[in-house]
Amino acid sequence: MKYFGGVEGGATHSRLVICDESGQSVGATSGLGTNHWGIGIPECARRIADMVERAKEEAGIPKDTPLTSLGLSLSGCEQEATNRELEQELRTTFPDLAQSYAVSSDTMGSMYTASSIGGMVLISGTGSNCLLRNPDGSTSNCGGWGNFLGDEGSAWYISYRAVKVVFDHMDNFEKSAAPVEKTWALIKEHFSLETRLDMLPHCYAKFDKPFFANLCKKLSQNAENGDELARGLFREAGVHLARMILALLPNVHQDLVKTGDLSVVCVGSVWSSWDLLQEAFISELSKTSIDFNLKLVRITKSSAYGACYLGADSADFDLPRNYADNVTVLYTYTDPRKNAKATNGVAAS
Repeated sequence: MKYFGGVEGGATHSRLVICDESGQSVGATSGLGTNHWGIGIPECARRIADMVERAKEEAGIPKDTPLTSLGLSLSGCEQEATNRELEQELRTTFPDLAQSYAVSSDTMGSMYTASSIGGMVLISGTGSNCLLRNPDGSTSNCGGWGNFLGDEGSAWYISYRAVKVVFDHMDNFEKSAAPVEKTWALIKEHFSLETRLDMLPHCYAKFDKPFFANLCKKLSQNAENGDELARGLFREAGVHLARMILALLPNVHQDLVKTGDLSVVCVGSVWSSWDLLQEAFISELSKTSIDFNLKLVRITKSSAYGACYLGADSADFDLPRNYADNVTVLYTYTDPRKNAKATNGVAAS
């Protein structure tokens, strides 16, 4: 019996699945974050190996039996050089872990969970990233630069913007159009602040991106309860996420949208607040003419399955998979100009 593993790795947490030759899961587990930029390659490899060993035990696979393949779809794995370095660390330090590896970014795992031909992945979790992959394997990217250079539309960015708006308002540097009191109370509670000066360690010496980003969940609750500042932050995020899609549309190949739809896999916790994003998101899309539908889908299984598929493909094994079972449709956007053209065409005939 052959076994195939896949890891979905983020900055905050990771998930692993092991499938047998029929594509069925026989073992699964979770673990700590596996972004090597934050923890280093040796620690990243150690965390991966720890998850594999625990899942092997659950599946009843002998410890010294290597997986046929291990697909790693990890946040931070965008560069081929460091991907090879991570693979080499695993092979050297944990020689019985797997026979072959396929290392890629977390966006690839999400995409392959939903489709084998390509599409778009838009991640809005702790950070943000957008990737387009065409059927010929060509890719284009927007975002993924981390919190210092980007992360617009992510939980971290929404949280950062909340702090920034409140501080600018209290400094009389830029007054907020919406009341700041509820957001300031939330910030104080989340970071255990007494004064604004107590915020500085969280921005510098004790900066913890996942913890900072966790403020976003509380902001979403405020927004659901009608707080206008919090609602404005999510509207801004909706605009940013739409712009990431629009940035990549010129690179979409016709054979990717021959069905009339472009699949956009929406990954990350911020998409759970779709009702807060939707209006501004659609409004921003409507500023550009789009010749095909955008089918926003959410994966119903961990993208560790996509990583598993990638690993199996790299090992030249046709692992059975049913993509329809892996996704659900969140929203389908159709450019209103398309309907207008169709109506005009009918009238003209």
